[in-house]
Amino acid sequence: QVQLVESGGGLVQPGGSLRLSCAASGTILSINIMAWYRQAPGNERELVARISSVGTTNYADSVKGRFTISRDNAKKTINLQMNSLKPEDTAVYFCNADISPRLGILRNYWGQGTQVTVSS
Repeated sequence: QVQLVESGGGLVQPGGSLRLSCAASGTILSINIMAWYRQAPGNERELVARISSVGTTNYADSVKGRFTISRDNAKKTINLQMNSLKPEDTAVYFCNADISPRLGILRNYWGQGTQVTVSS
């Protein structure tokens, strides 16, 4: 059973920083794309950042220059360093990954989410 578990959310003032982490566990043969999504109340879930197995990154325009995604393939983890946070960054942040639990199978998995609130 593959699981993605996020940590690191919380309450922060505007202009502050938070670091989110996501760890994959279970029977895993390989991991392809890993990503962070977010969903604010009343909004659709949106891509924040993603990173390939070789470190290629993509960011939403709204977070470019403020957020940095990183990955440790050996530990099966990704991180999201969030700086200069704004109230509009408030959302539930979800970890997402394309994982091969065994040869010939590729599935998409979601974590349960972690709340990030940016407020004074």
